[in-house]
Amino acid sequence: MLVAIFVLSVIALLGLSFMTPTTGISMEFEPLAHPYPRQSERDHMVKAQLLTRGISDRAVIRAMREVPRHEFVPAEDAAEAYDDHPVPIGFGQTISQPYIVAYMTEALVLNGDERVLEIGTGSGYQAAVLANLGVNVFTIEIVAELAERARHAFDRLGIPHITGRAGDGYQGWPEAAPFDAIILTAAPEHIPQPLLDQLAPGGRMILPLGKTLQKLIILTNTSTGIQRKELLPVAFVPMTGEAQRD
Repeated sequence: MLVAIFVLSVIALLGLSFMTPTTGISMEFEPLAHPYPRQSERDHMVKAQLLTRGISDRAVIRAMREVPRHEFVPAEDAAEAYDDHPVPIGFGQTISQPYIVAYMTEALVLNGDERVLEIGTGSGYQAAVLANLGVNVFTIEIVAELAERARHAFDRLGIPHITGRAGDGYQGWPEAAPFDAIILTAAPEHIPQPLLDQLAPGGRMILPLGKTLQKLIILTNTSTGIQRKELLPVAFVPMTGEAQRD
């Protein structure tokens, strides 16, 4: 169900003002060994949209440089693939703004050997970025057509470490649990308890929470209970399916 994130333009600007503009990462990148087409656009996207807003995790930056975002965008909108905004992918859904994909990925603090559950495959771009880090991704999409389209993209690009299925993500993927990290790309009004139950000790879950204007929050499963931290004000499309009956 990717129901992607819509960050209001004013909020995005405010977010920029709170980010440290100096990341300590050079604006001059080493050439990639086997780059996909439109590499210069990806490099510009990373420099202009991510580094200037404080994204500093080198693995995340590498993934955003390497994964060909335009391969996950409908052909009629491919020219906008690297622009600083979401792009429609059909069925009322979008591929999230590049900065938000990077921000949410970085917030999970992944080392490369984790098991990650994604609720809302959508275009498949977020899952591809996660897989580029070396993690094992389990991703669920409520719109069957989008799940199939994403699978074809993964196969076409030869992206490993992704297991996907169509279905309602509210109950998570209990037979594959526990997960070291969980990421939601749609906003429930309440935190789904089944997802919390599938979070491994020390694991982190990032999600937008709320009905209209939401907060992006991160939950950490500590030895003393679930710790909650608010990150950014955002506006996501609501999580559908069982979440709307919760």
